[in-house]
Amino acid sequence: MNSSTHPTIIVGAGFTGLFTALHLRHQHDFRSITLIDPQERFVFKPMLYELLTGELPDDTICPTYEELLQGSGINFVQDKVAAIDLQEKRVHLACGLDYTYNYLVLAVGSIQGYLGTEGAQENAFAFRTRENALALERQLRDCLLHASQTKDEQQRRSLLTFAVVGAGPTGVEMAATLADLLPYWYAQLGGNIHEIRIVLINHGKTILSGDVNASLKELALQAFKTRTVLVELVLGVGVKAVHPDRLEYQPANSSEINTLLTQTTIWTAGTATNPLIQSLSTQISAGHLDQHGLPLVTPTLQLLDFPEVFAAGDCADVQQQRQPALAQVAYQQGASIAHNLIALTKGASPSPAHVNLRGTLMKLGMSNGVANLFDKVQITGKPGDIIRNVTYLEMLPTPLHDFKATTEWLKEEIFHRYHRPNLVSQTAAKQPPLSASEQRNRSLVKALAILAPIAFLIAAYLGLRTPPSEQIRQPQMNSTTQPTP
Repeated sequence: MNSSTHPTIIVGAGFTGLFTALHLRHQHDFRSITLIDPQERFVFKPMLYELLTGELPDDTICPTYEELLQGSGINFVQDKVAAIDLQEKRVHLACGLDYTYNYLVLAVGSIQGYLGTEGAQENAFAFRTRENALALERQLRDCLLHASQTKDEQQRRSLLTFAVVGAGPTGVEMAATLADLLPYWYAQLGGNIHEIRIVLINHGKTILSGDVNASLKELALQAFKTRTVLVELVLGVGVKAVHPDRLEYQPANSSEINTLLTQTTIWTAGTATNPLIQSLSTQISAGHLDQHGLPLVTPTLQLLDFPEVFAAGDCADVQQQRQPALAQVAYQQGASIAHNLIALTKGASPSPAHVNLRGTLMKLGMSNGVANLFDKVQITGKPGDIIRNVTYLEMLPTPLHDFKATTEWLKEEIFHRYHRPNLVSQTAAKQPPLSASEQRNRSLVKALAILAPIAFLIAAYLGLRTPPSEQIRQPQMNSTTQPTP
């Protein structure tokens, strides 16, 4: 591509890349922007659980870029970047096309890492993409269906044992969600839900160790005990191999190899450097790469050797300002990159990116969550789940999609709410039904219980929501501006 005015190229259309492009338009910067990603759809990763559980539809969690960029004038190219020449300022696509840039934004994120574990990549299920979530749903439903039909007890135990490797936030959320979801599905098939096992396996001796959510450890452990089925913990072990029908692990300070019979292993442990970022290592000074091969960037999110290149999210290491891998971090970094691109165009100096962590959110089961506000106030249970959902829905890329997603969530909450399988004991089943007066009193208590905390929930949400200055409104192109071909 030859042009006297080269576009700003953004490689990777996840949170950082997409929001960089949208923030540029929000700030009325109508430069030529080319956004490149191999996928057709954006993936709102924090809510992939809602795609797995069916709480929200596919198009809500994973909208197409065509929908999100409609009317923005941003040129979206669905292709894989094969190579980047930082000296020549050229991006080479797998299809054979080349782009020359004035400014480049690297936002390709990381990929799933498997820590060199035998068979993990081939036999375990990852949970990072839309395709991952859909494949896992098929696997879970197939296992439950076959378990409900087989007469072989050993095979049924294997089918109904689900292993989750890695007790970081993704593993914890996954285990808690499955402990409610799978009994719900299995009960619909007429199966005995008490035969289901959810086993969370971790190399460390505690869950959420070293994570920004570490303070929520006790809440998560309590949630494991109160799910429809108990979440079992196997801590302080190393997974040695993953096979289609079993998982092998070794306790610390032991030579013994234990085997867990399971036909479903979900892998959430570790990440690896994106291959595209790895390929740049020969063009970047060795001293300007961290121990994982990630390029070091300045506080303004620029590469040390190439100031016309910005990088953020999981594919860069910000000097003196390490940030957790959270959507809110990537979102704010995208806004900072957009601000600095505009500043450079005007001949001004770029500003350091300041990330404000407003709190963390976790899903700890169906209709159960925790909202950790500024690491000071923790709201749990259904209120925590509501705050989590509303906060994430408010972060969706454009107001129109935000509105559509919120409408779908409200419809799900009102008309299709998840209900746990009926686990009423025989003693409780013999209790006489409530009288009309008792039913009215109970309804009144429930109504008061719902209405009383509304003001508190609103205040909590306002503390977590995106400030108006960072919100993205639907971009509108000037009538004279045309998309870059």
